[in-house]
Amino acid sequence: MGGLFDLYLEGEGVKKLDRFFRLFFLVLGALIGFNLVGDGVPVIFRDGTSWQMATVAVSRETVIIAVILGAVIGALSSPFFVRWIRETVTVILSYLHKMPISDIIAGAVGMVVGLLIAFLLTMSFPEHVPFVGDYLPVLITLLFGYIGMALFVRKREELFGLFNIGVPKGPVGTRGDGGNECYCLSPKILDTSVIIDGRIFDICQSGFIEGDLIVPGFVLEEIQHIADSADTLKRNRGRRGLDILNRMQKELPVEVRIVQRDYPDIAEVDSRIVQLARDMRGKVLTNDYNLNKVCELQGVEVLNINELANAVKPVVLPGEEMAVQVIKDGKEAGQGVAYLDDGTMIVVDGGRRHIGETVEVVVTSVLQTAAGRMIFAKPKVAAEKVAQA
Repeated sequence: MGGLFDLYLEGEGVKKLDRFFRLFFLVLGALIGFNLVGDGVPVIFRDGTSWQMATVAVSRETVIIAVILGAVIGALSSPFFVRWIRETVTVILSYLHKMPISDIIAGAVGMVVGLLIAFLLTMSFPEHVPFVGDYLPVLITLLFGYIGMALFVRKREELFGLFNIGVPKGPVGTRGDGGNECYCLSPKILDTSVIIDGRIFDICQSGFIEGDLIVPGFVLEEIQHIADSADTLKRNRGRRGLDILNRMQKELPVEVRIVQRDYPDIAEVDSRIVQLARDMRGKVLTNDYNLNKVCELQGVEVLNINELANAVKPVVLPGEEMAVQVIKDGKEAGQGVAYLDDGTMIVVDGGRRHIGETVEVVVTSVLQTAAGRMIFAKPKVAAEKVAQA
């Protein structure tokens, strides 16, 4: 006994509820006992060649005994009914607890609309329909109630958008003219690559991303499949993704939700992500170049963390000086390669002889490519000699 129901009614509240139900079933049993014998007991007797039924009045003592017996049966059976009620409420609350409030509202409204349509339909039926007349209204009521609920839940974003209803995901903002307005932050749908990458955790922790983070159920299944792979590298990547998700749900200031919505008629995971983003009017958060292009072609907003990483890299201009550590050979003869803290590659002309050393260099040019930014430089001593010559 207990469970999730006790989260809502705890301690003395649960005891009061138990006492109420026990008293209710005791009174109910007494009323049933009284109704069975209060107006008399039906008796069947044979009158000549036919059977007849008549109601025979009973004494007051018999009525009292029937009432007491009904009350005792009701009191003895009340623990079973109370347990059944508790378990039923627990299941319902646990199911509703997992559903977003928008689904609950849309489902309730859809069910009311479906029941109203069913009522109007059954009112137009003939009074007597052969064979199914007593059962058809019940069947139609259940059918239309379920259809209305399922349809409104599935189309809730479109319905809310049609009536200009939005659920605020963040605080109330202030317009430039001093008035207040409520703005809704669009959800961010995460793909598999951005979760396994891991940088999304640090970005969200820094507070640069607001709104709910949505992890589609099919993306979570793909990560679990990768984590169960026989290949060691894939298995480690999948487990890293699961660890990142676990940390995001526990430590991030934003809400991370798992959305169990699938599109069986769409085979590719990327296409499902795009469709989900369109249905939820959200943005796709990724570092996949191909998914980025697909989103742009289909008119879905996309946030690419690789583009963010390139945007926040420090701006370096030709002529600037910096200290770098040359770590390996370059592609051309005599070149050395160094890296900045953010991973930007620096090609040092004539830096091969300085491998393993930290040297002062002067930037000669900067090349921006699709893969990132490359910086070309020369050792400061060599640059000074060229300038003096």
